[in-house]
Amino acid sequence: MSIETAERQDTAPAAPEQPMLEVKDLVVRYGRGRKAAAAPAAVDGVSFSIRPGETVGLVGESGSGKSTIGKAILGLQTSAGGIIRFQGKDITHAGAAERRALGGELRAVFQDPNSSLNPRQSIGASLAEPLRLRGVTAAVARQKAEAMLERVGLPREAVDRYPSQFSGGQRQRIAVARALICEPKLVVCDEAVSALDLSTQAQVLNLLADLRDEHGLSYLFIAHDISVVQFLAQRVVVLYRGQVMESGPAAAVTESPVHPFTQALVAASPVPRAAEQAERRMLRESLGVRTAAAVTASQAGCPFSQRCPLATELCTAERPALRRVGAADVACHYA
Repeated sequence: MSIETAERQDTAPAAPEQPMLEVKDLVVRYGRGRKAAAAPAAVDGVSFSIRPGETVGLVGESGSGKSTIGKAILGLQTSAGGIIRFQGKDITHAGAAERRALGGELRAVFQDPNSSLNPRQSIGASLAEPLRLRGVTAAVARQKAEAMLERVGLPREAVDRYPSQFSGGQRQRIAVARALICEPKLVVCDEAVSALDLSTQAQVLNLLADLRDEHGLSYLFIAHDISVVQFLAQRVVVLYRGQVMESGPAAAVTESPVHPFTQALVAASPVPRAAEQAERRMLRESLGVRTAAAVTASQAGCPFSQRCPLATELCTAERPALRRVGAADVACHYA
């Protein structure tokens, strides 16, 4: 090898880091056969990626397709189009055996912790179950369960108790422990803190952040409250009726939103101080965004056009492509 060749190799740019998760042009429709084909897409051409150790927040109103995307990633909902790649591997239509093999690396925390905790099983048995399915002995599984409970702020002796003996916030901590006990690479958090009171919500969010930093976890954090997403996420994707309205760094999207829908979403986010809440209410009213109940979405153009104060005939006729505006990508003809 010549000196010149060696120098060129030394100065060559490093290969880009492979995303932990890549969602490309995802389409999801509910129903079967002709009924599904004729129905509007619940998720319509959504794309985003998550890097190792990164948290991406998925935020939007009820019915925006947030949870549907999470279910498609977890294999709980069939995709009608697009690609889902996990660590570079296409898992869009992965079968049951492949999903079981992924079970230790791709985990979930749902809004209701009771959905992942059997009321008739002790906490230790619930936590040990995914480990036992992977051949871990009962003694080792119990040790790992005790250590994980301690890590999420609960006593080791909680392994012998039952879900009914814990508060809602404690059960959510147990659900987090169950999701992380197999040392996953990616955790889908679907409204994981929305049912908790504010103080417990803050505790669980801090716990998730600490565990992410300690173990290099990646999160897809799904929520309807953009202020909650802002706390945990490095990047934010804003959805409306199954389409991406705005995406980019969390600070840019949540503090200086460009899309009219994101602006309305930020203005509608509750804050604890009465004076600031009044200012936000005045801002929301000044934006001129119509309520969702008063309009029908455009099928051909921008789904937000009937509510948007900037909309013209172009908006109802042509779907806007994502384009860079400042630090964010925005799907709007006029933003």
